[in-house]
Amino acid sequence: MDTIALAATPAPWRSYLLEAKCEFLRLLREPAFGIPVIAFPAMFYLLFGVLLNKGSGGAAQYLLATYGVFGVIGAAMFGFGVTIAMDRERGYLRLRRALPTPPGALLLAKMAMAMLFATIISLVLALLAATLGGVSLAPAQWAGLFAVNVSGILPFAAIGLYVGTLVGGNAAPALLNVLYLPMAFLSGLWLPLSMLPDWLGRLAPAWPAYHLGQLALKVVGHDEGRAAWLHLLVLAVVTAAFFALAQRRLAAAE
Repeated sequence: MDTIALAATPAPWRSYLLEAKCEFLRLLREPAFGIPVIAFPAMFYLLFGVLLNKGSGGAAQYLLATYGVFGVIGAAMFGFGVTIAMDRERGYLRLRRALPTPPGALLLAKMAMAMLFATIISLVLALLAATLGGVSLAPAQWAGLFAVNVSGILPFAAIGLYVGTLVGGNAAPALLNVLYLPMAFLSGLWLPLSMLPDWLGRLAPAWPAYHLGQLALKVVGHDEGRAAWLHLLVLAVVTAAFFALAQRRLAAAE
């Protein structure tokens, strides 16, 4: 009995790994997702952080932090929102309930996928910043930016998941863009909030992207000075609230 139990123990973990691999390959083979998610932050950083700010190390550091956050937010929101909407619309989620898969395997696979894309985005931007942008950070700062980016997918994965439970596969990209692009701009991810009208700057803390951006900027010394625990608290509340709303929607659809 003990031998059989030991032999069966790795099976759930193998299922989780295979699920994550399939999810990653699914999106990697979809050019409409993989190319924009990885290339757009890099292109924007090359244009605004390198070409238009040549010789300005502070601007290159600022935009390294904010475009990293911009990229991982897109990977999380679209990776969850669009795929969940399509899977729900096609009946795939209902089919999965009848399959002998470990609990939560699909969500964990999507989370692993988003973290992997966040890792790729972070490494590409770090390479561009160090080679072309003239950015020089301490090892702890590079590690801090990476940690903020990878862990920062959680609240935006929750938002994407909730959006995916609201609309179908065709409407999800449009609705996510309506949320994603204005939120990024109004949170100071494209340019410093000081360059926006004062009233827009005062409204920035209402956006979760602002709080993740401030955590990244704190790593490179360009944040507005608010306590890190406040940003973490807001992001934790957003994560819990939207995951709960999405779970309720999915449960009601069963």
